[in-house]
Amino acid sequence: MKPVHIDFAPTSLRRTLFRTSAGSAALLFAIASLCFGAVMQFKAYQEEREQLDAVHLALAARSQAARPVQLAAQPKLALPEAQVQAVNDAVMQLNLPWRDLFDAVRAATPSNVALLALEPDAKRRTLRITAEARNSDDMLAYVARMQEQSWFGSVVLTRHEIAEQDPNRPLRFQVAAQWGGPREGAQ
Repeated sequence: MKPVHIDFAPTSLRRTLFRTSAGSAALLFAIASLCFGAVMQFKAYQEEREQLDAVHLALAARSQAARPVQLAAQPKLALPEAQVQAVNDAVMQLNLPWRDLFDAVRAATPSNVALLALEPDAKRRTLRITAEARNSDDMLAYVARMQEQSWFGSVVLTRHEIAEQDPNRPLRFQVAAQWGGPREGAQ
C-alpha cells in the first residue's frame, strides 16, 4: 500500500521552501538571474542611447553655429493701390472712437428729439446726425447743446424739412459735427 501524506498545518512560505526540491530551487534561481541580467542590460542600453542622443545634439548645434544663417527672402506682395486704400479706410472706420461719440451725442440729446441715424466719416472726422423734433425751437436747442459738447469742434445744421407724409408733421433735420475735442485721446 502506498503511504498517504496528511498535513493539517497551514501553508506558509517557510513550509513551501522546505518542501521545494533542489531542482525546482535551482530553476527559480536561474530564471531570477536571467531577469536581473536582462533588466541591467536594458538600463545600460538606455544610458548609452541617451549619451548618443546628447552627442548628436551637440554636433548638430556645433554644425548649425558654424554655418552662416541664411534667411529666406520674403516675397514682396504687390497690392493694387485701390485695395490698399480700401483696407486703410476699413481700418480707420473700425478704429472710430465709438464710445466717446455715443457719450457726447447722448449727453446732448434731450427726450424731445428723436435720433434717426448716426453716420460717421472717419476720414473727415465728421459725424452726420439725422434727427426729428416737434418744432424748430427744439431743433435749435439741440444744435446749441451739441455745440456745448467739448468733444465736437464744430456743429452745423446742414438741412431741415417738415415730414409731410407723417401725420404728426415732425421737423426732420441733419447736423454735421466735427469731432476732435480734448477728450479724444482718453478712453
